[in-house]
Amino acid sequence: MPHLVILYTANLDRDSDMTALCRGLADTMIEQRDEDGKPVFPIGGTRVLAYPAPHHAVADGGAAGRAAGTHNHGASGDAGDYAFVYLNLRMGQGRSDTIKRRVGDALLIRAKDHFDPIFEKRRLGLTLQIDEGAEVFDAKHSNLHPLFRK
Repeated sequence: MPHLVILYTANLDRDSDMTALCRGLADTMIEQRDEDGKPVFPIGGTRVLAYPAPHHAVADGGAAGRAAGTHNHGASGDAGDYAFVYLNLRMGQGRSDTIKRRVGDALLIRAKDHFDPIFEKRRLGLTLQIDEGAEVFDAKHSNLHPLFRK
């Protein structure tokens, strides 16, 4: 933990480097510090995974975009080719509300920066949610964490 999972419409693959987005979001998570200056997330446990949805239906299928014309709100092309990105950060309990808000704001800024050029080309929805909770079962087996212990 933490795991950030990105689900996105596959039509973004031609306009976006999702591997770069994953790396940027992971770096943003690793950079976060709590009120005492300690890392919010363990480096070895930080994962960001992106999954394209080749089959999708977003909103009305493009009818409103076509009706609005090709130059509405900066989105100039692909009026019928809406896109969507859902980011879900799952983390364990124990962080303050202030830290959770700070992490969410930092991740949203990073994601918006990444997708800003696409907002100029097409209609795009972006959602970020953070889930936290007690696990019913939580088992781990990894040789990554020892790399980051000092």
